[in-house]
Amino acid sequence: MDVDRLLPTPEAADLIALTREIADKELSPRVDEHEAAETYPEGLFATLGEAGLLGLAYPEEFGGGGQPYEVYLQVLEELAARWAAVAVATSVHTLACHPLHSFGTSEQKERWLPAMLEGELVGGYSLSEPQAGSDAAALSCKAERTERGDAYRITGNKAWITHGGKAGFYALFARTAPGGHGITCFLAPGAADGLTFGKPERKMGLQAVPTTSAHWDGALIDADRRIGAEGQGLQIAFSALDCGRLGIAACATGLAQAALDAAVAYANERTTFGRRIVDHQGLGFLLADMAAAVDSARATYLDAARRRDLGRPFSRQASVAKLTATDAAMKVTTDAVQVLGGYGYTRDFPVERYMREAKIMQIFEGTNQIQRLVISRSLAR
Repeated sequence: MDVDRLLPTPEAADLIALTREIADKELSPRVDEHEAAETYPEGLFATLGEAGLLGLAYPEEFGGGGQPYEVYLQVLEELAARWAAVAVATSVHTLACHPLHSFGTSEQKERWLPAMLEGELVGGYSLSEPQAGSDAAALSCKAERTERGDAYRITGNKAWITHGGKAGFYALFARTAPGGHGITCFLAPGAADGLTFGKPERKMGLQAVPTTSAHWDGALIDADRRIGAEGQGLQIAFSALDCGRLGIAACATGLAQAALDAAVAYANERTTFGRRIVDHQGLGFLLADMAAAVDSARATYLDAARRRDLGRPFSRQASVAKLTATDAAMKVTTDAVQVLGGYGYTRDFPVERYMREAKIMQIFEGTNQIQRLVISRSLAR
């Protein structure tokens, strides 16, 4: 069922219509096959890039869509309602473009940003390490200047990289000096001598897009690929976190909407005791609670996005949105399995996959315990 959206412009309405058309044509027919076989959808992100869906939140002068964040997030939600892994990878790509757009020099942006926003180069985000997840300041991967000073030698391990081994570039964060202020950001190429990737993680869900570790064994990155100043890495990383959390909130909402739609469709077709099961009050109320959770999730991420678009602080609202939307996705997908009963537990219906995919939404881009910490600290202030 198409969501009845309140959009700011006719152009935004046309963009949502285009997204639905592409998603129904390119995503929906392929998702079951690729997720079941754990195979990468070759060429799909190039298609999304050609349609202009990979750079929506960035300026038109560099090949982006120039759209408000509230519109970009609703596009992301439409993608997630068809294929959560693709939507998450799109959100990560948008996040990976942020350091260059917000902290790069004019020359760096002119050189690399158009190819990134137009989808010629799909990005990954390489912040986490095996021992440093929520504690980003604990990074140990090192970046050391060469004697000539024209490059950095990268040594260490990174973890949990969406699109690992497939991306054309990575927003890489590595240590150039001791302490929390010694982390630096780089626009790392997707392939380099001395860069290798581990086997894709064996995940519960989102299996069509790989998540891998990376091993940097003295690989060289040209100095002109450093983004910002040495030691500015954590500032760069943290500046994008709120936007990344909104991306995941939108993905979670789309996933929850898909689960709700599947449950409603089944409840309208299935009959027991001579009545459609949707007409039994116990089930009807369950569906009503699911619909309320989806609507509430959407409202929270849109509130935060509109604050961002107005230039107002939105950090607390982003954490509320991420917490609310991802918890809603977990509940709604679990309830969708319940609505379908035994069939919901089989792979003949997509709701079991939705339930598996929902769990990670509560974990990445800052666990929901971290979101509660952010919210409680804002209250303490």
